[in-house]
Amino acid sequence: MSSENRFSDYDAIERIYLPARKELYEIYLEELEKLILQHLPKGAHIFDFCCGRGELAQLLIKKGYQVTGLDGSEVMLRCARENAPSAEFILDDARYFKLPPTFHAVVFIGNSLNDIISIEELESVFRNLYVALLRNGLFVFELKLEEYYTSSMSVPTSRGDVENDFAWIERYTYDPQKKVAQENFTKFQLIKEEWHRSDVTFLSKAYSQTEVQSVLEKVGFTEISIYDEERDLGVDRSPGIACFVCRKP
Repeated sequence: MSSENRFSDYDAIERIYLPARKELYEIYLEELEKLILQHLPKGAHIFDFCCGRGELAQLLIKKGYQVTGLDGSEVMLRCARENAPSAEFILDDARYFKLPPTFHAVVFIGNSLNDIISIEELESVFRNLYVALLRNGLFVFELKLEEYYTSSMSVPTSRGDVENDFAWIERYTYDPQKKVAQENFTKFQLIKEEWHRSDVTFLSKAYSQTEVQSVLEKVGFTEISIYDEERDLGVDRSPGIACFVCRKP
């Protein structure tokens, strides 16, 4: 599909997003086991939404599940197919994809839902996932709430790294009035003995727990449970990251 219709800007910064530690995804897997995996049938079909490099997909396959992943980055999916060759992967936009009722569960581990900065598009995502679930299917996802942005991004911050042929810097700012964070990436890459600069900007939205729960209910999800990952689930994360679990009746 056209890169204009998906979050293809991640292709430009794939090298910056180094593979996460294996131990981190094993922690995610333990979290999913407690929340939903124990309630799924043997060999259930799981939809790894915004799957990135496929690290979680491979762990789920090793547990005996069938996995389909979706991501908007062609570069990320190239890595995912190497990391989880037994999974099926789809290149599509998280906001507009259409799939028939197929999955026993949808799992989303990461921050990409915050990159959807309008409540209308977030509703579209939830509605499409609702359709893709089988009846009685489960949906679990992470989301950074307002508490995360006000505690972790209250002042502008930056980070970066330098290698022999590659350098980058990332700058964060947060507007508490608009509840929108901005990440500005600048990278320099040595190509044929010449340095090339490129810039890309990402916006993310600080949603409230009430807003998200209201949209889930509007779409039709029931049995909505909300956990603070640090306080309720014992996951060593920054404050304000919530885990939502709900069901398609």
